[in-house]
Amino acid sequence: MTQPSDNKRATLELGTKPVGRLLLQYALPAIIAMTASSLYNMVDSIFIGQGVGPLAISGLAITFPFMNISAAFGAAIGVGASTCLSVRLGQRDYSTAQRILGNTLMLNLIIGIVFAAVALIFLDPILIFFGATDNTIGYAREYMVIILLGNVITHQYFGLNAVLRAASKPRMAMYATIFTVVVNTLLDPIFIYLLDMGIRGAAIATILSQMLALCWQLKIFSNRNELLHFERGGLRLNGQIVKNIIGIGISPFSMNACACLIVIFINTALVRHGGDLAVGAYGIANRIGFFFFMVVMGINQGMQPITGYNYGAERYDRMLHVLRLSIISGISAMTIGWLVSELLPYPCVCLFTRHEELRQIAVHGIRINSIVFPLIGFQAVVTNFFQSIGKAKVSIFLSLSRQLLFLLPLLVVLPPLLGVDGVWWSLPASDLLSFIVTFIIMARYMRQFRRHHSILKHTNTQS
Repeated sequence: MTQPSDNKRATLELGTKPVGRLLLQYALPAIIAMTASSLYNMVDSIFIGQGVGPLAISGLAITFPFMNISAAFGAAIGVGASTCLSVRLGQRDYSTAQRILGNTLMLNLIIGIVFAAVALIFLDPILIFFGATDNTIGYAREYMVIILLGNVITHQYFGLNAVLRAASKPRMAMYATIFTVVVNTLLDPIFIYLLDMGIRGAAIATILSQMLALCWQLKIFSNRNELLHFERGGLRLNGQIVKNIIGIGISPFSMNACACLIVIFINTALVRHGGDLAVGAYGIANRIGFFFFMVVMGINQGMQPITGYNYGAERYDRMLHVLRLSIISGISAMTIGWLVSELLPYPCVCLFTRHEELRQIAVHGIRINSIVFPLIGFQAVVTNFFQSIGKAKVSIFLSLSRQLLFLLPLLVVLPPLLGVDGVWWSLPASDLLSFIVTFIIMARYMRQFRRHHSILKHTNTQS
């Protein structure tokens, strides 16, 4: 099958263009997109906190586990598909890459419908299990009903954005994300204030903005002049492709699923030791920390196609070069987050609420939560690196070590001893322990990759 030369050239540059320029080319749009995505979530929280009230912020925080488990399914398909695409493009296997696109669309459709149906049937019991009280369950329910009704749209939007990045179109992925942020920001005050729909209006604005972006994405992939496009018969599920997507996607799925479990424990412990306002404070702290972490995720997304392509092409020197640059960038981004969180927490919190008691609780929590932020940058980049080259088992272990091996036991042990502060201190303590484990494993693999590169270089010299 003949492919458009311009698109092929853009893909082949992943193996030839200077690594630093490539990372900037791919990561900058992804950083802008992920930062915009974070702002997208913060906008909802700000409008809800200022326009509905402090308990609405707490109700929104109760929905975080739902968002995490939904994101887990979305990431399993989006990340798995984009990684498979990058490796196949590195091998110049364009026909398989074409089928991966169609399978991505169908998997997101099936999983999105099934997840939404099950969640809507058991919504109230699930919210109570997540930590909702009589004061917050009404807000959480109103928000999640709308979000779940639009769940398929959300899955398709994020999944196709991941494919755009893997298909050497990081700018288009960025434009789609920025578009959703702008539209959501414009619609929020209309639905929340003008139409007096409260927290439900914020959810409607979110789904509508994603739906409009999805229409544009579908138009791009319907163009037969694109390297990757929908074709007749391409939507039929292929067992081997589905297996490969899920095999790689199981790592981000596990990470997000564990995040769901952990947030349940956090919310429950905060309600028990600090009340509903403590849950709201965690929601604010989470949004602020998430903003800087999204910069790291943007770096990871920029790194992913470059790493996957060069791993598939056995260019280990380029693969390790982009890894080093990504680690430096990730640590730098989280260091800025640490400075802002430690020096300017009160102005940040004031964006979300006028309730003084909630402000004070949130400021205290943010300062504890951000103590080891720079180490998170390293851990997140390395975990994504293993995911990008298809080493799902290592990536899964690193993802789970922070949440299951360290954070979960600390959440059981520290709160009974320290009260609500025990919940806050559990977060940086688990990040520190996870960093140590990640550093040890990465050092071992770095030696292996350097050895493989030396062997290949020697073989090429001899031939």
